[in-house]
Parts: sequence; C-alpha cells; structure tokens
Amino acid sequence: MEDLDIKAMYQTKSIAKHLVNIPLAEIKRVLEYKCLWKNKKLYKVNRYYPSSQICSVCEYQNKKLKDLSIRKWECPKCGYIHDRDINASINIMFEGLKIYMQSLV
Repeated sequence: MEDLDIKAMYQTKSIAKHLVNIPLAEIKRVLEYKCLWKNKKLYKVNRYYPSSQICSVCEYQNKKLKDLSIRKWECPKCGYIHDRDINASINIMFEGLKIYMQSLV
C-alpha cells in the first residue's frame, strides 16, 4: 500500500472534496489490523514515490504530471497512453514487490 499522508489530504480543499465518502484512514487501520491478526506483513511504499509520474511500461518519469487535474497522459518516450490512477497502481504494486524482495535478502 502507498503510505499516504491522509491528514494532509483532508486539509487540502481541492483533494478533500473528493474524499468525503472515502474513509482512507479506516481502510489503512483495518489492513494493518488484519495483517497483525493473521501474522502477515504490510509493505508500505514511500509517500514521495512518484507513482503517477513514472511510465509503467518504459519507466520514463514525466515530471509535468504534478497537476492532479491531468487524468490521462501519453508517455513521451514510448507513446503509451496512461490512465493516471491505473498507472500509479501498477507502479505501486511493482515498488511493493521490490520492497518485499529486498526484505528477503
């Protein structure tokens, strides 16, 4: 999971209006509790990892994507068209796998 600063997200008006019906803190709490209960490990990707800026196909980092209003973008390197959220979720998954693999060493 991505280690988001949930309190800061609710304090940012442009983001908070979209989070009214989404209890992110509760989801995070339940995941942590269930992992502890089942003796599993929850891996957290650093909140500063640029998951939505990195092309999940060629790994090019598009730094122009700091604007949250951009929902779809085309990678200037490989030409793949990304949905911001789907691309970010793929990158978070692979970053989590990297963290997991490093914990095995």
